[in-house]
Amino acid sequence: MKKRLGIILLFTSLFAGFIINWGYSYKKGLEEAYIPISDDFSAPIIPLEKGVFERSEYALAYLNMPIDKAHQRTLATYYNNRAYPGAPPSIPHPLVKGERGMGGKTCLQCHQNGGFAEQFQAYAPVTPHPEMINCRQCHVAQKESTVFKETTFFKTLAASVGNNNALPGSPPIIPHQIQMRENCLSCHAGPAAPKEIRVTHPDRINCRQCHVPEQEMISTAVFTRKIFTNDQ
Repeated sequence: MKKRLGIILLFTSLFAGFIINWGYSYKKGLEEAYIPISDDFSAPIIPLEKGVFERSEYALAYLNMPIDKAHQRTLATYYNNRAYPGAPPSIPHPLVKGERGMGGKTCLQCHQNGGFAEQFQAYAPVTPHPEMINCRQCHVAQKESTVFKETTFFKTLAASVGNNNALPGSPPIIPHQIQMRENCLSCHAGPAAPKEIRVTHPDRINCRQCHVPEQEMISTAVFTRKIFTNDQ
């Protein structure tokens, strides 16, 4: 009996030692893994097109939607609906009486994923930030007679969509900031997108694999490839 108890105590001691040793090693491993980042970290922060990945399941649907030629938007109408380039667009259609624009109940019914809106017989533009449901905080009705007055506000010019390729035939750069525009598909895919900037390949999803924001470009000399001949 005493021999059996001794064996049990021995194995119990070995097991307890293993647990203590493993716990100590695990804690030390965490200390090495979670090294605090230095405050003087100066690498540029890369903006991400996270909205594209979140809504990627609709990319092929946008590609296969028929072009609505009767209500096709252009860049001119796109910018006329904004006070300045990059401003929140105004609301060009009647609003539900008494609604306060909380997106989940009204606006997002049409603008979260796009598609054909029976009420207006047209395709609805897609919002790049459906998580911000208080839509009327930034978007105002286009026809407003009590709040706004005429001003001498100068409307700046929009970024050019032409000649913004690093090389002939290369993917165009992104001429605007990505903040609040994380879903490239909202402006560049589907029949509601302005026809001048509508892409033919929304299903490729990873937009910034080929398209680089303008602020990340650097000035370089013209690259000339040397041509070798048989004499060289």
